[in-house]
Amino acid sequence: MANPQGVLLLSPSVVITGIGVVSPNGIGCEAFTDALRQGKSGIGPITSFDAGGLSVRHAACVKGLDPRTIMEDRDLRRVPRMVPLALAAAREALRQAQLPPMPACVRDARGMAVILGTGGGGLEFLEAQYRTFFTGSGKLSPFAVTAGTHGNLSSELSIALALRGPSHVITTGCASSTDALGYAMMHLRNATAEVAVVGGADAPITEGILRGFELMRIVAPTTEPMQRTSRPFCKDRAGFVLGEGAWMFVLETAAHAAARGVKPLAELCGWGSTCDAFHRVQPAPDAAESARAIALALQQAGARPEDVQYVNLHGTSTQLNDSLETLAMKQALGKHAYKIPMSSTKSMIGHPQGACGAAGLAATILSLRSGFVHPTINLDNPDPQCDLDYTANTARPTQAKLALCNCIAFGSKNSALVVRVL
Repeated sequence: MANPQGVLLLSPSVVITGIGVVSPNGIGCEAFTDALRQGKSGIGPITSFDAGGLSVRHAACVKGLDPRTIMEDRDLRRVPRMVPLALAAAREALRQAQLPPMPACVRDARGMAVILGTGGGGLEFLEAQYRTFFTGSGKLSPFAVTAGTHGNLSSELSIALALRGPSHVITTGCASSTDALGYAMMHLRNATAEVAVVGGADAPITEGILRGFELMRIVAPTTEPMQRTSRPFCKDRAGFVLGEGAWMFVLETAAHAAARGVKPLAELCGWGSTCDAFHRVQPAPDAAESARAIALALQQAGARPEDVQYVNLHGTSTQLNDSLETLAMKQALGKHAYKIPMSSTKSMIGHPQGACGAAGLAATILSLRSGFVHPTINLDNPDPQCDLDYTANTARPTQAKLALCNCIAFGSKNSALVVRVL
């Protein structure tokens, strides 16, 4: 079908009926929403290993969640850290969607998909196994292969929740969870699933991974206070802060939600994805494909650039990303880019790698439904090249409903979502 502007719209409409959050600055939707409103940072010292030999001794770690309340000890020894984080978030999303934690019958279970976006996946588990192997300091796990490769990670959620629909992992770097959400939309629109538990999870805070990022010179060295280290769009920004967490959603068609008598939180309207085909780690300097991903998402949503009322930015706090994302916004939205509020959630939660798109979508829905635009904190020294409205330091009231969520990933990938808050 087509809207009055003649843009082709895909049907049926896909809605979000549940959200679950395990974030460095708040566990659960309510705590996360309060942290966003207050501009609360989740960045602090690394305590899970000795980071004394690194220039980076800080990260955005999830605190206050005991994995033993999520999974049995026996199972925890067989999975990477990201699995209990994802499972905790998925269970909250299911509760909010008024769905049982496990389907009552096989038929229901077969209609429920699990689609997980992750960048690092089980690398934390695998790094520990390599250390054990090469130092001879312990016994290897027979689950090193299943836990250390990405493909089985969605199965951990499917098994724990007894869901028998498609169980897939999408891994496209920092765009992983954004693409997982887009992929889930296709499943629901194609009627290959009735409900999708979908989102992103990553837990990449390890010594080896941090050393790798140090060599790339894209992580910010430790400064004091640590909470000010992530400074997206600042002139003196020095790189991103590594983060972890899980942000999960329940997606279903609007008709399916209505039949259950459940009121949706938001409608997922459009998804666009492109590749610069330029460089392994650097975005293309013209930002053209990033802008085109946004245009494709808007086209699929049947929306015009001037319809966008808020943008959740990738906003990593690296010199190159922030300036090129600003350029992409100007290309995709034209003069309207100067008229609307934007913000970077990563200023508060660091960069949770493949989970960041889901984090940005959750932040967008929860803050707009609560009537505010969350701030980009630590924005005290704006970069003249980054001259849009990034909602510096303080949340502001809003009645915005239609939002754009943007991601830029290693490997020249770009993905964007359009969401309408209900």
